[in-house]
Amino acid sequence: MSETAEKLKLELSQLSAKERAEIAYFLIRTLDEDIDDNLETAWDTELTQRLEDINSKTAFGEPLSQVFSELREKYS
Repeated sequence: MSETAEKLKLELSQLSAKERAEIAYFLIRTLDEDIDDNLETAWDTELTQRLEDINSKTAFGEPLSQVFSELREKYS
């Protein structure tokens, strides 16, 4: 890593969590220059539908403890 990058890392580590999150978001967005607006719209539509399903009680989730237990079994 360059000296400039190392200096930036040191300075950035002094910022608040909120400020670091904003900078992280900015940096990630700069990596996604070829964002497909149709894809973002499709995800927005999907997430909206899932939220509606949850709120209308037509979708059911699994308990968090069960999900973590299954993940531990799968990846341990």
